[in-house]
Amino acid sequence: MERGYKNMDSKNKVAVIGSGVGGLAIAIRLAIKGYKVSVFEANEYVGGKLSNIDSGEFRFDAGPSLFTMPALVDELFILAGKNLSENFKYNKLNEICRYFWSHEKSLIVNSDLEEFDKEVVKLFNENPNAVKKYLDASAKKYETLAPLFLEKSLHKFSTWFSKDAFKGYIRILSMGIFKTLHAENQNAFKSLEMVQLFDRYATYNGSDPNQTPGTMGIIPHLEYNIGAFFPEGGMRSITDALYELGKELGVNYTFNTKISKIEVSNKEVKGLWSEETYLGDFENIISNMDVTPTYTNLLKDQKAPLKILNQEKSGSGLIFYWGVKGNYSKLGLHNILFSENYAEEFRHQFSLRNIYDDPTVYINISSKLKHTDAPVGHENWFVLINAPHEAGQNWEEIIERTKKNIIVKVKKILDIDLNELIVTEEILDPRKIKLKTSSDKGALYGNSSNNRFAAFLRHPNRSKKIKNLYFVGGSVHPGGGIPLALSSAKIVDSYFKNTK
Repeated sequence: MERGYKNMDSKNKVAVIGSGVGGLAIAIRLAIKGYKVSVFEANEYVGGKLSNIDSGEFRFDAGPSLFTMPALVDELFILAGKNLSENFKYNKLNEICRYFWSHEKSLIVNSDLEEFDKEVVKLFNENPNAVKKYLDASAKKYETLAPLFLEKSLHKFSTWFSKDAFKGYIRILSMGIFKTLHAENQNAFKSLEMVQLFDRYATYNGSDPNQTPGTMGIIPHLEYNIGAFFPEGGMRSITDALYELGKELGVNYTFNTKISKIEVSNKEVKGLWSEETYLGDFENIISNMDVTPTYTNLLKDQKAPLKILNQEKSGSGLIFYWGVKGNYSKLGLHNILFSENYAEEFRHQFSLRNIYDDPTVYINISSKLKHTDAPVGHENWFVLINAPHEAGQNWEEIIERTKKNIIVKVKKILDIDLNELIVTEEILDPRKIKLKTSSDKGALYGNSSNNRFAAFLRHPNRSKKIKNLYFVGGSVHPGGGIPLALSSAKIVDSYFKNTK
């Protein structure tokens, strides 16, 4: 078929490039509205970062390991008229996370916030109700900022003159915009341990607490006030449930198909190419790819928004998927082993583009709740280290050195010697993240949030230059992570009318 050829039956046909959680969600939303939706995925599986790794008898969730704001997933089933209990099941966690600073100093945080408050008074001599006051402020930030920054497009004139916007203007000084997250936490707590505990929420979007604005203090509200959850089938079951829902609604999925070009004519999308194969005409095209390769690879003949694309990228991650012999009562589902020098860790990540020799270690063990994820007498350790994005580093050296440092740290703090206990290993570094997910430089969250204007420097969800071109996922507004990727799909959905 010749380039530029247009079928007359493209009306209401939508192509979604990529099947990350944002792509899956927008496909469902538009299918419900009566659109003919086709999803094209370069890999042989759906989910993007929210996928699965099998290593011997062990199963691992490849990417995100914390589930918050399940209502955003529930909403998709409700819109489709499906019974939630029959399609997607999850449970609220009683225990949120275990924190370790040393062999002698640790804290188990559960969902009882009064108990959390009492524990930090006892262990760290914090002021009574310090946690409650912090989480109340976090809730107020969320209630003010979410309707403006997370649920609406910042690129619509109406957003800035809405009731929600004026409420935000009135409260702007209390939203943390003019302070860093670290400074906000120092004002809220007097112990180094509690400051560090709440500083870590900057890493939820790949940021440095010493640079990212205090508005990121909204994140603890999601985890503590709303709750942390665990899908019964593991995080991968979110992907599976959305994929099956899409199929039931008539969404067409095509795998192993790497899009090479978005056809544009007269500043309007026309169709898609995969190498020399024209895939068809589409009235609307939605990219769930990282926005940078969308422009540099798929829209080479179009003018790219370089000011946005050239922004500093977020941090990435180095993940070891270890099958570990034994069962360890010291550890729960979510565990953090803190660095003794958090500021130096972030300096290495963002200034030196390296990994500090005393990294903060996150260990997720889904087999604690989903026992089939590991054989009897073993556990599946998902071990994540904050890492810089890919910038030509010697990753073989970094990986070897970091593995040794993690094993030393685990022995020192937990008294567990992993040297003879790791029975299987898979590794995911920023290079592989870039290759598997088309994330620019392997950055997990698109552009960096290490400045107070970051929210305004994300690419909009609808192109201003090319008609009927849209964007969903973690690299565009409102940001990275499962809840925000689902929110981006909701924003794109608002541009489409119901065809039924």
